[in-house]
Amino acid sequence: MHTGRSFRFSNLQRRVGVRPSAGMERLENCAQMFQRKFLNEAFRRHCPVLLACIALGGSLLKELSPLPDSYWNNKRNVLNVYFVKFCWGWTLWLLLPFITLTNYKLTGSITKVLRRLSSLLVGTLFWYLCTNLFLYIEHITGSCYKSEALLDSIEHQDRKECRLHGGFWHGFDISGHCFLLSYCILIILEETSVIRSIQFERHWHRMAINAQFTALSILVIIWVWMFLCTAVYFHNIFQKVIGTAFGMLAWYITYRWWYLQPISPGLPPASASHSEKEPVYKN
Repeated sequence: MHTGRSFRFSNLQRRVGVRPSAGMERLENCAQMFQRKFLNEAFRRHCPVLLACIALGGSLLKELSPLPDSYWNNKRNVLNVYFVKFCWGWTLWLLLPFITLTNYKLTGSITKVLRRLSSLLVGTLFWYLCTNLFLYIEHITGSCYKSEALLDSIEHQDRKECRLHGGFWHGFDISGHCFLLSYCILIILEETSVIRSIQFERHWHRMAINAQFTALSILVIIWVWMFLCTAVYFHNIFQKVIGTAFGMLAWYITYRWWYLQPISPGLPPASASHSEKEPVYKN
């Protein structure tokens, strides 16, 4: 880790003669803590395995020894209502300025920045296709019932019509939460890897990037926690494992295969420079 190079106020003071405010120093300390303890190389490297273990372990716990009801198995909990329901929106909103600032600072090229931003369009396409595929699978495998007890079926053509008439639609419901949360976690880890390669010359650069990095770090913690809650409280084991597999497969296809190719959005500059193949960016 290059926290000494990337995150020392003393270097900033020597270069520009600006004494950091208490707020900037606290922000700096938060960014350092998150880089050391959460979004570090070890966590990035082992995160796919960790997510797979959470999905499997949580599913087995739910099947063999269910946890008692709590605030977190209520779908109206604040994190689910205001964050997970808009999971891709939060991820997109925070990654957009972060990728723009960090990639421009490392490459100095607007063209390369726009190329890298196209990875967010790719992610949006994966989100749209996979979620609609899950809804289609639930539709073709489902039936309408009078209640969640699944005792009496009702003749309705689709989920929307079923719910309009007060019914309960039951089909094979692949976990969209497991898919999207795992996908967003892995994308954020990939994109924030550039933080270790940035050297700051201006204090506003440092403050802006540290603020965005801290926000993304907090978002990862929320996503991991809600992924765990989904694993131990909702869906069955097959629905969660398949959802997680889709999220990890989407990440692997892009960041471990396609983005290594010349015709692609490319890897983040720091990741590209450490790739075994020819880097996309040459600084």
